[in-house]
Amino acid sequence: MNTSTSEIVEPQSPPQQDASVRDYWQLLKPRVMSLVVFSGFVGLWIAPGREDMHPALAAIAILCLAVGAGASGAINMWYDRDIDRVMKRTKNRPIPLGRILPEDALGFALVLSVLSITVLALATNYMAAGVLAFASFFYAVIYTMLLKRSTAQNIVIGGAAGAFPPVVGWVSVTGQLDPMAFWLFMIIFLWTPPHFWALALVSNEDYKKANIPMMPLVAGDQSTRVQMLIYAAILLAVSLVPWFMGYAGLIYGVSALVLGGLFLVSSIKVLLDKSDKAAKLMFGYSILYLFLLFFALMVDHG
Repeated sequence: MNTSTSEIVEPQSPPQQDASVRDYWQLLKPRVMSLVVFSGFVGLWIAPGREDMHPALAAIAILCLAVGAGASGAINMWYDRDIDRVMKRTKNRPIPLGRILPEDALGFALVLSVLSITVLALATNYMAAGVLAFASFFYAVIYTMLLKRSTAQNIVIGGAAGAFPPVVGWVSVTGQLDPMAFWLFMIIFLWTPPHFWALALVSNEDYKKANIPMMPLVAGDQSTRVQMLIYAAILLAVSLVPWFMGYAGLIYGVSALVLGGLFLVSSIKVLLDKSDKAAKLMFGYSILYLFLLFFALMVDHG
């Protein structure tokens, strides 16, 4: 498949309008940020030594994580402004609407990114700041600029960026990378492909118009559905590892088994039902799944 973005015909940019606070807030991708903040908070909450961390420092750590993630999202919007204009679900973002100039968005993002990493280093430790910096670089450069438009594995590899928030939360407390932080990373890493491919199955025409090589366009819908099922099965197994290894208790273990089983069932329905309905339901449930799984982990360590 030819992934050259030169084939995209960019609509003429609308006239520049005065940007509002809400426009800059939208630039930070608040919906994505909510999951980032929650998973990062859970990583911090369950980390050993959390009780000894001053609440103000914990709050600063989560704020830095949110700002850093938002800054990466803003860089993503700055770089993808050409394809955002032609996609139905992104055409109303601040830059395509002409409410924020691209150079203003980039400057805003870079300032926030540097600020969040610097403050996190001063408030917690350099390891946590380093993980946040690497996650920001991975999402903004590796995924957005190098992978998204060049390979169908964009979500698989690039999904690693979204798996770092609980690691940042964990390391903000401990100052080191531990096995449990790795398993938190792996859960989100394995969850990301079926989550986004469910959306891609529904938004096939959008991605085709923007010339983005999502898996359904490159490998076909059926192959994508099979891969989603495989990832869901592996995710179920990996999500149980913290329980088997003694890092989590019965509340988390039962929750992981039930929630993962339902995720697996939803992927089977997507495989058997060729309509968009099953994919839409799986996409919605995938978000609920991750929230409930991490909430169970937090309660388990409460």
